[in-house]
Amino acid sequence: MTGNLPVTVVATSSLDEMLNPVPGQRMEMPGFDPEFVDFPDYIIRITDRIWHERKVDLCLDYYSEDCLIHTLGGDISGAQTVVDNTHATMKAFPDRRLEADNVIWSDEGEGKFYSSHLITSIMTNEDDSEFGPATGKRVRVLTIADCLCRENRIIEEWLVRDNGGLALQLGFDLDEIAKRRAEQGPSLIEWHDSARRELVAADHVVAEFPASPEDNRLAFAEAVFGQIWSGKTLGLVAKYYDFRAAGYFPNNRNFYGHDDFIQFLEQLFEAIPDATLRVEHVADVPYLGDARDISVRWSLAGTHTGDGIYGTASGALIYIIGVTQWRIINGQIHSDWTVWDDLAVRRQIEEHRLSR
Repeated sequence: MTGNLPVTVVATSSLDEMLNPVPGQRMEMPGFDPEFVDFPDYIIRITDRIWHERKVDLCLDYYSEDCLIHTLGGDISGAQTVVDNTHATMKAFPDRRLEADNVIWSDEGEGKFYSSHLITSIMTNEDDSEFGPATGKRVRVLTIADCLCRENRIIEEWLVRDNGGLALQLGFDLDEIAKRRAEQGPSLIEWHDSARRELVAADHVVAEFPASPEDNRLAFAEAVFGQIWSGKTLGLVAKYYDFRAAGYFPNNRNFYGHDDFIQFLEQLFEAIPDATLRVEHVADVPYLGDARDISVRWSLAGTHTGDGIYGTASGALIYIIGVTQWRIINGQIHSDWTVWDDLAVRRQIEEHRLSR
């Protein structure tokens, strides 16, 4: 911090404060435009300019020419591709807004900064989209965009959106969309094969529950995902989650309390019983008082060998890129936002079925 004002805390700041910050640098950001008072300010205001002011060509200024954007539906590359995709989305959903629920960030050193941007979009489907013909329906979708930035540009991004929940709100059948995309190609199983193999082959050491998750965010994240998700030790949910914990999961699933969360995980693990998860990146920022907001980007590998939420067991190899944001109060999770592209998961299953 270089000034008298604290770094912007997005979750507790008004929109007016964020779009019209008091001038003056609040942290060192070498290579970034001096108009940005801190890194969260950079993320909030470039998003506002691109999406709300509809200055889409600014992507050419704020994304590097060779920026790689990772999605479960396949990677894309380059600032111009971002421009083209943004125009296509705006054509299908002309009133789309990207409301900033939170920005959790970290200083990665060497002039690099990492942001995890939790976004709610409310929009109306007025033209044909990647999901199907225009429906005229007004929908709401959750997205998390994790961005690695340097010298005023996004140089790499991991983008997860609840495409399954969006398609359901539009009135489409998820498996029909997944089958159509599998038939059209390219192969997602082949696309993610290297990353999946690397994850499966890695040593998975389960971290112990840290004495203070606020002080040791990495150990806390690795313990939650290692013990509950990879280890399938659902009896530990009550240890990590407050009894009033509320959460959001793909396909518009909401939960409240331990029983709802355990039921969802039981359904997931019934379908993918060998699911193994690895934490890829962790960041945290203050919330109110001693509370903290933690962001975790993770990947999961497994095999669809059980019936249930993904239909009849297919034997398909599954790979998932996901991002989770938690609100930690008194050492426990009170809120959980977990996002991945469930349409892309189902596409992997349909692709495997087509190949048999």
